[in-house]
Amino acid sequence: MSLKIVVLAKQVPDTRNVGPDAMTPEGTVNRAALPAVFNPEDLNALEQALRLKEQFPGSTISVVTMGLPKSAEVIREALYRGADEGYVITDRCLGGADTLATSYTLSQAIKKIGGFDIILGGRQAIDGDTAQVGPQIAEKLGLTQVTYAEEILELNPDTRKIIIKRHVDGGVETVEAPLPLVVTVNGSAAPCRPRNAKRVLKYKNATAPAERTPEQAEAMAELVAKKPYLNINQWGAADIDADPEQIGKTGSPTNVKAVKNIVFKAKESRTMTASDADIEGLIVELLDSNTIG
Repeated sequence: MSLKIVVLAKQVPDTRNVGPDAMTPEGTVNRAALPAVFNPEDLNALEQALRLKEQFPGSTISVVTMGLPKSAEVIREALYRGADEGYVITDRCLGGADTLATSYTLSQAIKKIGGFDIILGGRQAIDGDTAQVGPQIAEKLGLTQVTYAEEILELNPDTRKIIIKRHVDGGVETVEAPLPLVVTVNGSAAPCRPRNAKRVLKYKNATAPAERTPEQAEAMAELVAKKPYLNINQWGAADIDADPEQIGKTGSPTNVKAVKNIVFKAKESRTMTASDADIEGLIVELLDSNTIG
């Protein structure tokens, strides 16, 4: 039995260093102002995919990302580690998408890829921390979902059922589910393996069309003709038959008012009474300092 595995990956701004220019006037994340990284939990998901590929010879891993053309960098990072191909979903009309519009766009891309057995992604992205995209994709595709996964324990090729250990409050839970399905993976799962040196040499020149300058386009066309694996697939909204009303800012009911970088500092202790005045004063202070709210 071989598997067709889809891994969802996202290039995210490094939210550990959020400055005053982190938001655009329209209320979306100013991605150009922050360094971009491979979303950490998507790397955990990729490792689970690679283990399945090793267990079932002939399996393939397709990595899908949505974002700016430069998000093809996460595809290259996945190729360096063992993925087989990548798809960059990029289009100006996709900008400003919330989880609802993002999950719709990704589900349309997955439908176009087709024939998948399992879809893996990180539990959540560090730029939003919503943990909504994976479950929303499962709902849109009408698939079973297993969330908060820590390890794929077993996959029975005869029954096409998978056994997964998942984290729950107070412990772990072992569940069985049928293929095809969507699995979101915790950061507490096994970390992703490092790059493979031979694969880095093989794929270091892999690019998506939108990344190439006009001067590079002709040379890359000749190179891709000889080595097709160096072409990272690129799709726009029209390529995946996306409804214009369900993508980007238009399809996003969520509006963000502000993003702040809150630094908590230890202060001296304070003794308080149980009086209403003391309690009210403490609540006001905590609200003003963004400790609660």
